[in-house]
Amino acid sequence: MAVEPEGHVAGKIPQTFIDDLTSRVDIIDVIDSRVPLKKAGREYKACCPFHQEKTPSFTVSPSKQFYYCFGCGAHGTAIGFLMEFEHLSFVEAVEDLASANGLTVPREGGQKGAWPVEESNTGELYRLLEQADRFYRKQLRVHPQAAQAVEYLKGRGLSGEIAAEFGIGFAPPGWHNVGKALSSARPADLVSAGLSIENDGGRRYDRFRERVMFPIRDRRGRVIGFGGRVLGDGTPKYLNSPETPVFHKGRELYGLWEARQALRQLQRLLVVEGYMDVVSLAQFGVRYAVATLGTSVTPDHLQLMFRATSEVVFCFDGDRAGRDAAWRGLEHVLSLIGEGRQVKFMFLPEGEDPDTLIREIGREGFEGRVERAQPLADFVVDQLSGRADLSQIDGPARLVELARPLLSKVPVGAYRTALAENLASRARMGVAEVSELLGFGTPRGRSAAGSRRRPAKMRDDRATSPVRHAISLLLQQPGLAAHAGRSTRFAGLPLPGAALLGEMLELVQSRPHLTTGALIEHWRERSEGPHLAKLAARELPLDDAEALQCEFEETLERIDQYRVEFRRDELTRKPFRELTGAEKIELQQLLTSKTP
Repeated sequence: MAVEPEGHVAGKIPQTFIDDLTSRVDIIDVIDSRVPLKKAGREYKACCPFHQEKTPSFTVSPSKQFYYCFGCGAHGTAIGFLMEFEHLSFVEAVEDLASANGLTVPREGGQKGAWPVEESNTGELYRLLEQADRFYRKQLRVHPQAAQAVEYLKGRGLSGEIAAEFGIGFAPPGWHNVGKALSSARPADLVSAGLSIENDGGRRYDRFRERVMFPIRDRRGRVIGFGGRVLGDGTPKYLNSPETPVFHKGRELYGLWEARQALRQLQRLLVVEGYMDVVSLAQFGVRYAVATLGTSVTPDHLQLMFRATSEVVFCFDGDRAGRDAAWRGLEHVLSLIGEGRQVKFMFLPEGEDPDTLIREIGREGFEGRVERAQPLADFVVDQLSGRADLSQIDGPARLVELARPLLSKVPVGAYRTALAENLASRARMGVAEVSELLGFGTPRGRSAAGSRRRPAKMRDDRATSPVRHAISLLLQQPGLAAHAGRSTRFAGLPLPGAALLGEMLELVQSRPHLTTGALIEHWRERSEGPHLAKLAARELPLDDAEALQCEFEETLERIDQYRVEFRRDELTRKPFRELTGAEKIELQQLLTSKTP
């Protein structure tokens, strides 16, 4: 498995690099530099950085290269810690760890997009954008014509502290101010950074002129672009940076970095329309507002939000246009909704925006409205109910039929079940009936009676299954793989987890230096990943290496016995006359011995 990075680069990070990186870094160094750790026996402890506690329950294991909190259940590797603590994407965390260890992240595959990596000097662009940011901020303080910008900000009720925190600046009148201030920069780089425009005649001039400037930061706090609000009656009212090698408006949110700095734990995100809505709400103490950058909400936006928090509230105008806008965004939202994720809709009174509303009713009243925002399930059913006359005999069936294409986008799980229950209540139908009409019932052609019969011993409780136990032991002591024999010994055994055990054995036997953390990262993107992380967090009852080895080998012998019993059961179910000669010999051996 290789990992697809975010951004315009299509090249993948090889899984072998991720495995080696996780084995090379020391999770103690990574965490201790951010959360001071104290030695506690063979492990290290601290108060958990992900929830409030007085007694340390956050444990870091240097042998496993894994952390686990016994208070809130947070767990992971060095990469996972950076993702949670620094709010980085997976790729950003990998790049940070690699850089700290003097490594360059390799890519496999080709490139896509207008700016191949080898042709775009992104480091220089970040540097120029940071310099431009400092220039615009300074102009707000010193330029003779900045008074109008200052009056505008004061008129919106902003304090100097909030303006400074969001880095608000001023682009003065004139065509070449930025070009002169950044005179050492190559003109082509100023164009690539979105700071200058080149016309058809090849002449270059400043993109932003006589505007209040709002710097746009990425998840790491780097300036990647700007939004400019015109002073006076000029057009457009708001002007954003264009798409550049470092700025993609469909993948960034204004205010997210500032929200993370203000609140270590984001209970929710409130998605509003513009820059001033975000800043004005922050002025009143609502520090969790973000805005899309002149575009509709995209799947990338949603993924970014759900990495930061589990609850997203979309704020729309309360008129028909606002509700239509909310409806248009449903397609992306529904496909990403799932366990632990909540989406709500907050509709504003007519003629109000977040800025004017919070001034009118205050922070407490405003946040009360956020708390009472309409859950997505209620919004969906309300909107659909308006299209189906439930007083007619076919109204309920019509409502369910309208809901089918939308609800089919929701991943299978508790949330989809809740939507079906909500729909059933509104349609005055049974949940089972609605689920059947939606196609959510048991797939046709499959039943319990049709499942393959297994030997009695293979129906042991899953929690005590020897395969699960073997995986748990191997996760915590990867070196045990050296004593496992052939990695293919359980191939074809229809026991839950047998294929995974064989795959793990093969990986560790070929790469014996891998740690527990490296194994967790190896399966991060697969469905087994969360289960492996939970197993890795378990405490082994055995400390002695020799005792662990004996336990592991005995567990594999139990699985071998299951394999023998399954094969014997499989052959005895077939009529004897239909067995091949080799199968008859094999059956005779299985009937006279415990192992083949």
